[in-house]
Amino acid sequence: MALFERDRLPSRSALSRFLAALTEKPIEALRTLFLDDLLARPLTPDKQTGGLVDRKGDTWMVFDIDGTREAARQRALPQTDDLPPPFRRLDDVCAPGYRGRKRGEVVRTRTTVSQAHSYQWLGSFGNRGNGLYRTELRQGLAAICRYLTAYQLPQEHTLLRLDGQYGNGAVLTDLAGFAFVTRGKDYNLLDHPLVQARLHLPPDQLQQRPESQLVRSLYDCPEIPVGHEGVSCRVVVATHPAGKKKSPVGVTRAGVVYELFFTNLPQQAFTASDVVELYLHRGAFEPTLADEDQEIDPDRWGSHTACGQEAWSIVSQWVWNLRAVRWDIS
Repeated sequence: MALFERDRLPSRSALSRFLAALTEKPIEALRTLFLDDLLARPLTPDKQTGGLVDRKGDTWMVFDIDGTREAARQRALPQTDDLPPPFRRLDDVCAPGYRGRKRGEVVRTRTTVSQAHSYQWLGSFGNRGNGLYRTELRQGLAAICRYLTAYQLPQEHTLLRLDGQYGNGAVLTDLAGFAFVTRGKDYNLLDHPLVQARLHLPPDQLQQRPESQLVRSLYDCPEIPVGHEGVSCRVVVATHPAGKKKSPVGVTRAGVVYELFFTNLPQQAFTASDVVELYLHRGAFEPTLADEDQEIDPDRWGSHTACGQEAWSIVSQWVWNLRAVRWDIS
């Protein structure tokens, strides 16, 4: 509370009324203050940020953009003539949508942006139901641009690791100027003549992770037009024999599982195996989300209004970043 010049916490009722009274304008101002504070508190005195070195010796800054969701349980409401029309207190915060493995009837989706080397949060953008993932992506890119400007880092050597929901041509047009790697979901590309011609040749590499017995054959296909927009993209096709159970990712054809990975990273700096490893290492972002849930729980229901819930998520990430730099706020 020292951030807000308070010496004690407000009462629950006062905090609830405060969150309910918030509008979009103060929320955007809070986002700005949150990012300003992050940029004003470097992890080290010499402002080291970490980085990824490619095979040519160039350094890349990596950011993870991914969505997390929280489901809400709702009981059945009685509806009789002698009762007023029913309403849900979370109608402004949640809506029906994909819940994953979480139990509930409605859900709220939150897009998060993290600096992959320092585990610092750059932003949180939530909406009802499945969210507005393209709008939230643009907001996340704006936060990343501010970070790059503050540390004088080139956008050309900034790499975005994206969730598979961004793996289509329409979304890739929003990433102009950034390098990216994501899992593709436009499996019609497998029928493209250039891809078919490449699949009839020997693979470029074989890829296997230490913790898995799965061996992928990788086919590197440069300059493939993706989507109706025809975005030129480097497509890495990974294949492996289908097992007894249906594969949770990819598409199965004639006993072979095909996975697609989209990127625009240069082939001289990143091999096909490097691209797949980069995407699969995105799984390291999941423990960060799990730690965030355990330590701060930013997805708990702090308000029955959308802006109030956003304020709760932003302040939660703010506290996380302060802990990351071990700042004394007493």
